[in-house]
Amino acid sequence: MPNPKRRHSTRRTALRRSHDFLTAVGLSECPTCHEKKLPHRACPKCGAYKGHQVLDIKETAK
Repeated sequence: MPNPKRRHSTRRTALRRSHDFLTAVGLSECPTCHEKKLPHRACPKCGAYKGHQVLDIKETAK
């Protein structure tokens, strides 16, 4: 198996690793309750999707 003859510089290593990062999740606002939610999914707070109630959400005692 071939081995590198010389050490890679830190700049070269950084250029290779420039795309190794996590991107932030894109959140949208629920039009019904105005909470943050993932796009194209039902709202976990109120259970609405595209203006229709699709999930039955039970009220929890706080």
